[in-house]
Amino acid sequence: MIPLRPHLFPRSALRQLARRHAGLNQSTSAAHCARGSRNAGSSLNPKIMSTCWNRKLATSSVPDVRLADSATTAAVIGEETLEPYEVPTTGILSYLPYRIVPYAELIRLDKPTGGLYLFYPCVWSTLMAATMATPASPPLAVASTILLFGSGAFVMRSAGCTINDFWDRNFDKHVSRTRHRPIARGAVTPKQAFFFAGGQCLVGLGVLLQFPVEAILCGLPSIFLVCTYPLAKRVTHYPQFVLGLAFSWGAILGFPALGVSLFDGSMALMAAACLYGSNVFWTVLYDIIYAHQDLRDDVKAGVKGIVVRHPEITKPIMTGLNILQVGLLGAAGYFAGLGPIYYAWSVLGAGAANSWMIWRANLKDEKECWQWFKWNSWMVGGVMVGGGLTAEYLIEYYQKDTDTDKKEEGVTP
Repeated sequence: MIPLRPHLFPRSALRQLARRHAGLNQSTSAAHCARGSRNAGSSLNPKIMSTCWNRKLATSSVPDVRLADSATTAAVIGEETLEPYEVPTTGILSYLPYRIVPYAELIRLDKPTGGLYLFYPCVWSTLMAATMATPASPPLAVASTILLFGSGAFVMRSAGCTINDFWDRNFDKHVSRTRHRPIARGAVTPKQAFFFAGGQCLVGLGVLLQFPVEAILCGLPSIFLVCTYPLAKRVTHYPQFVLGLAFSWGAILGFPALGVSLFDGSMALMAAACLYGSNVFWTVLYDIIYAHQDLRDDVKAGVKGIVVRHPEITKPIMTGLNILQVGLLGAAGYFAGLGPIYYAWSVLGAGAANSWMIWRANLKDEKECWQWFKWNSWMVGGVMVGGGLTAEYLIEYYQKDTDTDKKEEGVTP
């Protein structure tokens, strides 16, 4: 008999045939196949596969290939066996109608951490701009601007996920963590995803149009970056920097959104540029943690990335990125004229939090990497940088308000 060569058959066909074989009458097939087996072990192991199973697979027809399911033959080709997709029974997705669930999964509705990472630079720039505005921006104006940014960040992050999954649909099938994503498993077709992403971008444009003209003009290039990031993984080992350019764009928009022009010769442009650069390096840092979840699968699938290119020195790389982030945060505070609270809370706090994560994280543990990825979001983005900027703004606002009252009363402050 001609021995079976797995590479001559699509993996999906092998998986379908493995499942069909497992469903045969056990008593008949076990007795028949045992005669051709070289070992009494699992019939799904290619090294001990039975003769009768080989014959059935070798004589399979084209319809068998087309009907193939991607669930079970990882074992036939030497990969880990994965559980079949199951409809969510817990969490927010369990409350949605069945037909909506794939689209909710597509936009990561149950995983808001990525949206927070896109939202934080908008918050940072808005709070920093609020300290530089003349007259001082009132808290209500700052809060409403942040809420508007929040809705825009949610929509654009959702669009980014859809576009990413559209481009990566063939890669995702070979990565354990992403094989059950809607496009990869066929629950959403590429055509449906394309139009869905287009609709999301239009909604995002509608949110952007609520801002001043300068903010709109500054925000338009970000759409290009969101669309091109997934392609960067095909041409460079450093796609995280492209992701950083896209995810950090909000660090620029907060200034024109509050009426602080970036082009009037003030220090706002320098502050925005430093804040943007800081966020780019932070994005690369936390995405390295995220990418360690898929290192083995990315190597198999041929996906490029910093972790794939430099798997043994990622912690030193993260340390360097931390230094760059903290340094540019300090420079942004200098150009914005911020005080010691910002430097002690936001700058040193962010550096300390990142250092703790880099030191403690076990990059070989996929679940731990995910936990650190979430932790870094709220600790660095929210508590440290966001908290320090909030305190600085409130002190600055009420101090200006007090000085204004004294001037109106004719008292020299």
